[in-house]
Amino acid sequence: MTSPNKPPAGRVQVELPAGLDPVYVNFALITHSPSEIIIDCAQLMPQVMQARIKTRLVLTPMNAKLLSRALAEHLGRYETQHGEIKMPDASSLADQLFRGWSPEPPPSE
Repeated sequence: MTSPNKPPAGRVQVELPAGLDPVYVNFALITHSPSEIIIDCAQLMPQVMQARIKTRLVLTPMNAKLLSRALAEHLGRYETQHGEIKMPDASSLADQLFRGWSPEPPPSE
């Protein structure tokens, strides 16, 4: 008999429900409490300084760290196949991830 604390051997069976629509996000707000990491995923439209939250992820800190590790592994594989992902200049990672988005000023006429 399998212990309730140990996952069963092998791969997890994942069901993708019919009709499940993908959600495009290009902006995230991340916060935490002592027991949770909350990621609000949003769409930010060009020229509109208002983001619309599309989904909220609530994870335990350990699951958030596992997600971070999995993303890092997949990004590494992506860059191996397609080349380095170029990041815009920013003074810090926090500035890049959490500052408000500023649209490019319109060209002068």
